[in-house]
Amino acid sequence: MSSLRFQALKELGTEEKKVSGYGGKKITAMFASNVFTGRTMREHLSDEAYKSLMGSVKSASKIERKMADQIAAGMKSWAEERGVTHFTHWFQPLTGTTAEKHDSFFTIKSDGTAIELFDGDALIQQEPDASSFPSGGIRATFEARGYTAWDPSSPAFIMESGQGKTLCIPTIFVAYNGESLDYKAPLLKSVAALDKAAVEVCNYFDKNVTKVIATLGWEQEYFVVDEALANARPDLVMCGRTLMGHAPAKGQQLEDHYFGSIPERVYAFMQDFEQEAYKLGIPLRTRHNEVAPCQFECAPIFEEVNIAVDHNTLLMDVMAKVAKRHKLKVLLHEKPFAGVNGSGKHNNWSMATDTGVNLLSPGKTPRTNLMFLTFFINTIKAVHDYADLLRAAIASANNDHRLGANEAPPAIISVYIGKFLTNVLNEVESRVKEKFSEQDEVILKLDIHKQIPELLMDNTDRNRTSPFAFTGNKFEFRAVGSSANCASPMLVLNTIMTQTLRQFKKDVDTLVEKGDKKEIAILQVLRDYISRSKNILFEGDNYSDEWAAEAKRRGLNNFKTTPEALDAYIKENAKQVFFDNGIFTERELEARHEVMLEEYVKKVQIEARILGYLASNHILPTAIEYQNVMIENVKGLKDLGLNKTSFAAQLKLVEAVSGHIQNINDNVEAMIEARKKANNIEDTHKRALEYCHAVKPYFEKIRYHADKLELIVDDKKWPLPKYRELLFLR
Repeated sequence: MSSLRFQALKELGTEEKKVSGYGGKKITAMFASNVFTGRTMREHLSDEAYKSLMGSVKSASKIERKMADQIAAGMKSWAEERGVTHFTHWFQPLTGTTAEKHDSFFTIKSDGTAIELFDGDALIQQEPDASSFPSGGIRATFEARGYTAWDPSSPAFIMESGQGKTLCIPTIFVAYNGESLDYKAPLLKSVAALDKAAVEVCNYFDKNVTKVIATLGWEQEYFVVDEALANARPDLVMCGRTLMGHAPAKGQQLEDHYFGSIPERVYAFMQDFEQEAYKLGIPLRTRHNEVAPCQFECAPIFEEVNIAVDHNTLLMDVMAKVAKRHKLKVLLHEKPFAGVNGSGKHNNWSMATDTGVNLLSPGKTPRTNLMFLTFFINTIKAVHDYADLLRAAIASANNDHRLGANEAPPAIISVYIGKFLTNVLNEVESRVKEKFSEQDEVILKLDIHKQIPELLMDNTDRNRTSPFAFTGNKFEFRAVGSSANCASPMLVLNTIMTQTLRQFKKDVDTLVEKGDKKEIAILQVLRDYISRSKNILFEGDNYSDEWAAEAKRRGLNNFKTTPEALDAYIKENAKQVFFDNGIFTERELEARHEVMLEEYVKKVQIEARILGYLASNHILPTAIEYQNVMIENVKGLKDLGLNKTSFAAQLKLVEAVSGHIQNINDNVEAMIEARKKANNIEDTHKRALEYCHAVKPYFEKIRYHADKLELIVDDKKWPLPKYRELLFLR
């Protein structure tokens, strides 16, 4: 196996350099060129079909069947002009990746005539095998039917792969009986629910608001390593992370990689995948080096949350494909390397009205600032009331390695708003003790107006340790993992915000019915919400032991592992919030919980098997071979009649190697037995807990001794590419 390592090192830098660049083209010239945009629709659809489609998107209603054939024909015409021969329903099952089944436009009529055909039925619906995707028991092999259904709110696009081009139609994925089996369907339900609840509250301040959309701006962190070096590591190939490997002498301690000059080979890759992204309408704006060596980040302009989720999911696929052209490998795992920063995907979330107002951005008048405070405080209360559900939304086997480390927020959910806004909330809460009067209302509103300047972000610091932080005109959910589908945290955030806004409206209307003026009633309810939710606010260092102790005193939970965190999905308050807003049925929610637990078990199981394989088939044979060389050396020195003190170092080395070999062997055997015991547990939740607490602890024990051997064994014999090679050689 060592030959793979040294072959990769030998070839490093000898590969033909990929020439990239934009070729003098402006981004605007290529942007969305492979997307069935509104402008493209105008060119290929009749007025009737165009208006029907746009009306359906705007009102979130079903496409009229009689219009489907016209829309499909126009879409096919546009796609064929660009050399497309096949189409697919592109969907996001609960596998964590996207799925697609390609069908050609080609068909044969009854008289034997070959034609190109794409009708409305093919556009609207297809039938993949639902039992072959994670379903949590909703679908079994003998009842496999499932459907993909077109989501017209997310535009169709053309995916280029090599010389082939495929028309991709974003869809939801549901079971035969309509139960959701994907990420998109419940996300769309949460979007619709938030829209309705937010509009009703907005109308307190502006009757012209008829629609509110959730917006998302994600920040995608990732590692890039040489493909040949990565392929020489079975753990990277199979698990996406290194299960062993000693830290190099130089890691990120010099803080010299962050925002540094982008390496030329990576720069070429970035330009290449950016162009592919622009053609697909993904509005990338930012690229830079991240903190860890070989770690980078890209981020787009904010978009409507459903489209933003589609674009992020699509980009992860594009990055992996483009990397191969450059003989690179993109690592999206949350913690591919021990000892350096892991990768997250910060989700920047806000809400915007159809009148052009960002509801989390302070306004210029007392009235608009009161609207800002209303949505701002309701968000804090939503996080307070459903913190455990937000923690569950970002739980995964991968993210367990990252959360609570020195580069990621801890598993304790808290909210950071900065001293400035803390003072504002204190003012609202303590302005009067009992009841607001009309005079108090006027004074308070004027004070708020004075205290919240237009450029709020200049008055609000950032807290990189906080999992949920206000950053000027949005909340940044920093705890989301780099490989995650953004739909999970976004649908939870949309849903808990919906529930809180609905309750807010009930509370305000109750006071108004009792005779309070509307503005006074709003302030009364906001003051109450501040008092009831302020223990979720924290301005300090979330990494500190003091905060963990303080959070416990406040009653905030600290679920450090995925099996514990996922339980929040099936607790009564979570069930109620999902049921009340029509996001999940009880069966769907329990099935989703089962799927997530199964995924956790399988990922840890795979890692355990790969770790055992690496230890037994790579590390131990190499260490024993080196040990034998040392033993022969000792024997030779002894045969020369030398005193033991003359080769004490060699003896000590043999003893150390022998000890590490024995420890690795014993721990691998114990891990295998623990895995067998876990596999015999039928209950998925108990099996997940067993893998978490009985199998995973062996990972670090085995790794410790393997990493010590890496420091001892002759470098020319070590089989796996080392951290210094993976992280610093390009």
